[in-house]
Amino acid sequence: MDLASLSAFVAIAESGSFSAAGEALHLTQPAVSKRIA
Repeated sequence: MDLASLSAFVAIAESGSFSAAGEALHLTQPAVSKRIA
């Protein structure tokens, strides 16, 4: 797991949704999903 994947995981855990995590990371929801996959 790299730093980008870890930061996406933490953002999802904190926000409770992929969409909100994407907004926090300035990414789209599909981009966040791809980082986790």
